[in-house]
Amino acid sequence: MADIVIINPRFDISFWGLEHCMPLFGKRANLPVANLALLAALVPQHHNVMLIDENVEDIDFERVGRADMVCLTGMSIQGRRLIEIIEELKSRRVMVVVGGPMATVEPKSLEGFADVIFVGEADETWPQFLSDWERGCHKRRYEQNDKTDVTKLPLPRIDLLKVDRYMFGSLQISRGCPFTCEFCDIIVTFGRRPRLKTSDQVLAELEAFRSAGFRIVFVVDDNLIGNKKAIKPILRDIVSWQQERAYPLTLFTEASLDLAEDDELMELMGLANFQNVFIGIETPNEDSLRETKKHQNVRPKAGTLLERVHRVQQHGLDVWCGMIVGFDHDDHSIFDVMPKFLAEAHIAAALISMLHAIPTTPLYDRLKQERRLNDDDASDEFGTNVIPLGMSPKELRDGFVQVTQHCYSADAYFERLDAQFIDKNFKFAVHHLPYWTNHRWAWAKRCFLNYCRFLVVTSRLLRFVSDKGLRSRYRRQLLRVLGARWREPHILFTYALKVATHYHYAAIAQALGESQGNGDVLPNAGRSFSRVKRRVEARVAA
Repeated sequence: MADIVIINPRFDISFWGLEHCMPLFGKRANLPVANLALLAALVPQHHNVMLIDENVEDIDFERVGRADMVCLTGMSIQGRRLIEIIEELKSRRVMVVVGGPMATVEPKSLEGFADVIFVGEADETWPQFLSDWERGCHKRRYEQNDKTDVTKLPLPRIDLLKVDRYMFGSLQISRGCPFTCEFCDIIVTFGRRPRLKTSDQVLAELEAFRSAGFRIVFVVDDNLIGNKKAIKPILRDIVSWQQERAYPLTLFTEASLDLAEDDELMELMGLANFQNVFIGIETPNEDSLRETKKHQNVRPKAGTLLERVHRVQQHGLDVWCGMIVGFDHDDHSIFDVMPKFLAEAHIAAALISMLHAIPTTPLYDRLKQERRLNDDDASDEFGTNVIPLGMSPKELRDGFVQVTQHCYSADAYFERLDAQFIDKNFKFAVHHLPYWTNHRWAWAKRCFLNYCRFLVVTSRLLRFVSDKGLRSRYRRQLLRVLGARWREPHILFTYALKVATHYHYAAIAQALGESQGNGDVLPNAGRSFSRVKRRVEARVAA
């Protein structure tokens, strides 16, 4: 029997991490990465497996140092910490195994450190390695030849997670995306043919999350609707499961903008209690969308970008989005156009970033051929490895900081939020179903709990926020929504959460401005780790 430890390294503070407002909710992290519990489930039962998510607990290196092997999984944005952990483990002579997105797109950055590297999906190669290791004949590199048949995946070991420390659960229904966005590594890793689990698998995982105590689950698919025909029966089964249990779980996910072209799909998502959907809008500049092959966002017959966003919202789905600056067709005007678009779209939460070229993507290959990739020092200084065409790297960096600070100023943020939740009287689909007429006790209980949650978040927010100006603004906003929609406790609770998340977004925007003003490097979501690698190599050689 082997003693196996699987570690997810700590993330740096980021937009989606919500680190600054987690204390308001009594949590340490927003959600566990989905592969942690799955990797544990793929370990044969005769082995002992332990999960450590450094985002909710510290690593006890004395304990980990006694393991037979330590498996690390991580994205490129975790790479700096991942290599630090490897360095510590190697000093303790522990066998180190590494896989995940970073190992897939930047395997060379890990060569010479990890004893074993997994490239690509590892649902088959991970168990194969464990079998090889038992026989004493394991290889140093494993790369799965075929895409995983996700219908054969086991139920993730949610029981091994420290569920009380997370805000949400994380569930994967499908892998792959049919589109060909130039900057995206999803199709490199998972392919263009979406593969879906069965309804039985999905419902079993939902039941496991409910039993574990989760009330909100993020469906982490990069594009839930990549195969619209295949997802609809699963959504219908989720609807039945939810209604049989009085809607115990709130869901949110990611989808492409062509969701707006399918009324039945939007209705099913609403019935299944999907309340939020993240959409990769990327930019209001149609020339940039064509440049990056985001063709699904440029369909004149389907309506403008704004019309399609509003269509999704009108079906009771709150839209979050991703926005990017630095495309070849962007000039300085993008820094004024983007805030205006977000205001007109009534999208409060938008992840704004600079274009970055991830290794293995078509964008990376093109820019490498054009000699438009920054070296490590310039990537650190300017926050991206892309050398833009329409402006200098410094102008891109400064414009990115400018647009982020503008969009997350209290005035701009609450203007967008109030336009949707007060002026437009936005309603989530699930709260206006005939279903509740026959389930009055469940509805009354739901309303009571949401009133309580609203009061708890409000009181914590007003106690926790030390900035008098922000605290006063938050109080005015909460009183305004209370006066406008006091009969709808689910809206009150949602609005309170969005006020709390503004505290995090504002802190991120402030930190960006301070980094820029102090001449510090800006956070680089996909920076190369060759500099860290050279430092570690020097220590290993010594």
